[in-house]
Formats: sequence, structure tokens, C-alpha cells
Amino acid sequence: MAAFPHSPNQTFRRLRGRHSPAEFAAMVRRAAKEIGETVSCDARYIGRVESGEIRCPNYAYERVFLHMFPGRTLADLGFSPREAVRGRSAQRTAPFTLKESDVLRRAFMAGGSATVAAATIGLTLLGDTRRPPSRAGESEAAAVEEAVRQIRLLDDRHGADALYRKAAEPLRAAYALLDAGATRQSTEDRLHAGAGELAISVGWLAHDSGRFDDARSHYAEALATARVSGDAALEAHAFSNMAFLARDCGRPRESVRAAQAGRRAARSLGSPRLLSLLALREAGGWAGLADRRACEEALTRAHTEFSRGESAADPEWMSFFGEAELESLESRCWAALGEHARAARHARRAADLQDPHFARNVALYTAELADDLARAGAPDEAAWAGGRVLDLLTEVQSTRIRSMLSGTARALVPHQRSPRVGAFLARHAST
Repeated sequence: MAAFPHSPNQTFRRLRGRHSPAEFAAMVRRAAKEIGETVSCDARYIGRVESGEIRCPNYAYERVFLHMFPGRTLADLGFSPREAVRGRSAQRTAPFTLKESDVLRRAFMAGGSATVAAATIGLTLLGDTRRPPSRAGESEAAAVEEAVRQIRLLDDRHGADALYRKAAEPLRAAYALLDAGATRQSTEDRLHAGAGELAISVGWLAHDSGRFDDARSHYAEALATARVSGDAALEAHAFSNMAFLARDCGRPRESVRAAQAGRRAARSLGSPRLLSLLALREAGGWAGLADRRACEEALTRAHTEFSRGESAADPEWMSFFGEAELESLESRCWAALGEHARAARHARRAADLQDPHFARNVALYTAELADDLARAGAPDEAAWAGGRVLDLLTEVQSTRIRSMLSGTARALVPHQRSPRVGAFLARHAST
């Protein structure tokens, strides 16, 4: 069945004014924080709104938009009534549909701890996995897509350790939906893409919490889903994460091959930023192989693609990939090549540039900075950065970051007579 064309939301486009989509997305995220909401708004989301693809925002975005434009209704912002949009009606009694309990939503989105938040994933997203519907519809596909967004939001804020086990529940539910089949082909395509993205998200939680075998399995599941459905975007995403995992597992040649496979899948997608990220993944593999020339060539390609700017074709999952992430990944390349002072300059820039909304990444970049400084012969500065990471780890739970900080502490032991280094080592030992 042919899809109906979307009517552009010209009203919302006028409200954006002279701000770029990325700048306006940052304004949306800041407004969300003002009222205790957390939304993963990026340039792609703004593009989807303005193109008319999003005819009515979800409840979290609704509250944020009405806060940004007081005195206006959703209709004043160019949106359609919720009851007029398929999948947004008040009929939410079927299994697997999103429940809008405000108490549960706030516990999930802005709970005091990642453990409390994680405990609500199975309740609020995909319902009872023991009673899947006979055929999945658009509300089920929307539930899978929302599960992906919510897990990414929690990971950005809290890290992976407390989330991984609970996040596996909606993943099982998503694949049960695929097994049940869909009411139409377009819905089945959405389910394949959503289930694959969910597998990658859960794989990342395993990856970040040090469960490398589990991560590899989830990424492979996502890749298989991409191949079955012919989804090049999902395939490129899976290969990107597989390249990252291979680098962390000490398999640099596999990292190079996976990144190159991802680049082949991404060529037709029209996203320079995705090609930039895949070039950085490849550069990391070449650095692990101590091939400086190949690494520098890949870094040059990454910067060239990045300089082309954002695109409407940029995947939603790439909201994390900005200049800060580019600097961080380049930092890891120079560290692998043994140039720690150069790596520290990039890591410092990454930490300075990072939006505080991505608390996990702030902690990661600062941990990278501490390690680079320790190995570059700046122990006092490294100790200061390490202390900052310990502050951040009160709200971020990431085995990967803690392991990195433990390596930094070991590198600083010869300098423990320094008061600042000694204080950091004592505090690190106590935690």
C-alpha cells in the first residue's frame, strides 16, 4: 500500500526562526531540563517534525513544546489532534502499547537512581511478553521504537551497569512481535528496524558494562535482522558497533574490517556524519595495528565527512555524535599510537565540548583525559581529572569507565608522594 505523503509543518518551521535544526534541538533539550523532562531531541527529530512525519509529538515532547511556547496549543504549533493520528488514539488497552502513567514515566525518565528507572522498563514499554498479540500493528511498532529511545536516554544519564538485565526484557518482547507477524508490510519493516536497533542498544549496554560476549551476540542478532530485512541503515549501525567492540576486545584487524563493511552499507544513505563515524572506527583499528599512515588517512576522511555538516539522512541514534565524540575517538587513536600528550589535547577538548546532558560521555572523556595525562608525564593534572571522574561516577554506572580509571590509578602509583596524586589514589581505593 502506498504511504500518504506528509504535509510539511510550516508553522513549526517558522517558530524555529534562524536557528539551525541542531541549535533548535539543543534549545528543546534545555527547555526539557527546566521542567524535569528528558528528551533525546536532535536535528533529525526537528527535521521529522518540520517535514510532517511527526504529526503529533509524544507526551514528553508535548510538555516541552508547550513550555517553550506558553499560551499556545499543539494546534498552534502546527500539529494534528492526537485522536486524529493513527496509533495516538485513546484506545491503549491492547498488550504492548505504551502506558502513560505519569508516576511510572517520571520514575523511568528522571528517577533518583538508574536501578529504580531500570525497574520500570518492562512495565512501561512492551507489557506482558507472555501474551503477545496475534498480529502486530502500528502501536506495537511505536512501542518498540520508544523502548529504544528510552533506553538510550537512561544510558546517556546513568551508564549501562544497572540497565542491562532489565533492558533485555523489551528486546525479547520485540522479537516476539516479529515472530507474531504484522498487519501490513510497512509495520513489519518498522518492527524489523526497531527490533534491530533495540538489539544494538542492549548490546551496547552489555559492551559498556564489560559483558563483551553478550554484546557480540546482540550485535550479531542486529546484523542478521538487518540482512533479513534489507535495511542498510541498520546494517551500518551494527557494523559500527561491532568495530567498536572489536577494538575494545583487542582485535584491531576485525575492527578495521567491520568499519569498512559499515562504510559499504552506508554509502547509499546520504549521511556524511555516519561516514565520518565509520571512518573513525576504522582509524581506531589501524591505530591498534600500529599503522600510523592508514590511521591518519582514515582520520582525514573522518574530518572531511564531518565538515559537510548534518543531514536529514543522519540516523536518530547518532545524536551522541558531535564534535566532542569526534575529538574523543581521535584521542583514542593517538593514545593507541603512543602519543599521549597529543591524545590528552583531544581528550580535553572532548570533555570541554560535551553537552552535560550526556553525563556518561562527560565521565568517559574525562577518564580518557586522566589516563592520557598520567601517561604523558602530568601526574598532578591526571589526579585532578581522575577526581572529577569519581565525582561523576556517583550518578554514572559504567564498568568500562571504572576499568579505565583503575588503569590510570596504577599508572600514578609511582607518583603517590605528590599530595594531589596521593589524595586521588586514597579516594579511588576507598570506592
